[in-house]
Amino acid sequence: MKATIVGAGNVGSSCAEYIAIKNIASDVVLLDIKDGLAEGKALDLSQTSTTLGFNSRITGVTNNYAATSQSDVIVITSGIPRKPGMTREELIGINAGIVESVTTNILKYSPEAVIVVVSNPMDTMTYLAIKSTGINENKIIGMGGALDSSRFKTYISKELGKPSSDIDAMVIGGHGDTTMIPLTRLATYNGIPISSFLSDKTLDKISAETMVGGATLTKLLGTSAWYAPGASVSYLVDSILNDQKKIIPCSVMLNGEYGLNDICIGVPVIIGKSGVEEIIEINLTDIEKEKLHQSADSVKQMNSSLKNLFN
Repeated sequence: MKATIVGAGNVGSSCAEYIAIKNIASDVVLLDIKDGLAEGKALDLSQTSTTLGFNSRITGVTNNYAATSQSDVIVITSGIPRKPGMTREELIGINAGIVESVTTNILKYSPEAVIVVVSNPMDTMTYLAIKSTGINENKIIGMGGALDSSRFKTYISKELGKPSSDIDAMVIGGHGDTTMIPLTRLATYNGIPISSFLSDKTLDKISAETMVGGATLTKLLGTSAWYAPGASVSYLVDSILNDQKKIIPCSVMLNGEYGLNDICIGVPVIIGKSGVEEIIEINLTDIEKEKLHQSADSVKQMNSSLKNLFN
């Protein structure tokens, strides 16, 4: 199995690292436009194989899309990262051109690949990738819900003082500070609702921390996070390449599900070798439905900036 990561910055190299260390793909290609960057990252990562015990072959290339030929999964992380004080919306003008160019080039060499979009604004970039390529929309997946849900579980774990591995929780909606929806009502600890252990005030605190989880890290680091995004990508890629059929919240194209059309937004989906194999429609309360539709309105407003690209 072959995985390509486009963009060898912090997030891209973290994706390559986790995919290789976990032996998810036998071949990992790291591609970047900056001369020598991908080659250097690939060589550095390859030199950890003897001590970490993985067998994945890691190759770095500069703007050579031919090296990505016959990839099974392609992860797009390229684009400028979010800076302190910058909203995801402000990224769209620059990153839209980058993502459209990347998807066009990668499909020349791997027309059957499943594409995982990480570039921000992620919901809009996923929508752009689908609209600009015209390929089966089930093969293009936005990663954001997996990352947001991992942050949600982490905050729950901290408040409970229990292992995060025993917590089941998900975030739906847009991948943005004001558009994501942590589903505290459905979150459980070993099958027991977390509301049995935590007060409403604490649950509200967890939701608020989750929603600004990315912005919190950007403020602390001076740039976007990379460890958790890389791990979330590897989790998603693992489910694709090994056909694991995991239910993972991802940004996918909706065609009537949840009463929404022509939009990519985070909902729970079954992920396998074909990409999105099924969209799961969970029963939401009226308040949760309202929040999801408000989130969708915000995402659609952002998507409207793309209209000139399709004319």
